[in-house]
Amino acid sequence: METKSDEKDVIARLAGKGEEAIQRLADLPGGDRALRAFNDVKLRVDDLSRRMRGVDELEKRVTRLEKEVATLRRAQKPPSSQAPSRKASG
Repeated sequence: METKSDEKDVIARLAGKGEEAIQRLADLPGGDRALRAFNDVKLRVDDLSRRMRGVDELEKRVTRLEKEVATLRRAQKPPSSQAPSRKASG
């Protein structure tokens, strides 16, 4: 069974390997430009996810408001049992 220190060691090793890979990529011709492009993509994805969270909140508000409007419309309509009746002349 792994302990907390074993898990931290694995994570530290993975982080170290990731840093090595990024450094190697930066050392390649055009690697620096590629890393900048990857970073730009990451920033755009972060921005998009932030905006999508905002859209989710707006959708919830719209749903709630639609329910309120439906309730108000039902309250404005007179019940059909109280509608005035016409007497037949004959």
